[in-house]
Amino acid sequence: MIMPRGSTEAIASLQIFKGISFPGDIRFRQILVTGPPGAGKSTLIMRLGGWSEEGYLDLGRKHWWRSEILAVRPREIHIGLPFVGLDEAVSVFDAQFLDRDPLPQVDFDRIMLPPRKRFIFTVDWYRRYVFEFLLPPAELVFERRQIRARHSTHPVDAQLSLAICASQREIFRQLAVFMHAQGFQVYVREGIENPPLHFVEPTATP
Repeated sequence: MIMPRGSTEAIASLQIFKGISFPGDIRFRQILVTGPPGAGKSTLIMRLGGWSEEGYLDLGRKHWWRSEILAVRPREIHIGLPFVGLDEAVSVFDAQFLDRDPLPQVDFDRIMLPPRKRFIFTVDWYRRYVFEFLLPPAELVFERRQIRARHSTHPVDAQLSLAICASQREIFRQLAVFMHAQGFQVYVREGIENPPLHFVEPTATP
């Protein structure tokens, strides 16, 4: 699969939720926050007063878009992905991913996509949710996770290096580009205090 470049630009129209800037054309209850470990997802959700429990979403599973964990928003979601050479979808902090050398690439052809809206009374799954991808620089994430690792508060920090942090960030960046290209509502930002950015490449049409 040939991936778009993923060029981004500033969003012209913004609104403020709980002191944080968001795209002006979305609703508060649409927001799903994702990104690599250590990106700041839980902090953002706490600032927003969203659903505090993390949810796991396997994008290789049929009908993931109907999952009960998506019923309450805004919330943080961990994403399971199909990877080349792995039979089952895993997250980027699972041993099945981290124990491979080199780290596997996402198998985008195995990501399940919802049906397009065809009739007036059917759900438009591509417009139902808004995916925020929180993507700080890998160096900052590595520094944060080193501090966490000293206190052993997060098992995901057991295997940790700058290279792993960079690979995990790149996987989520590629996923954001892919989902945008498919027509989902997607934007990215480096940190909570940074403005959201959107992709400039065109999206898929029904």
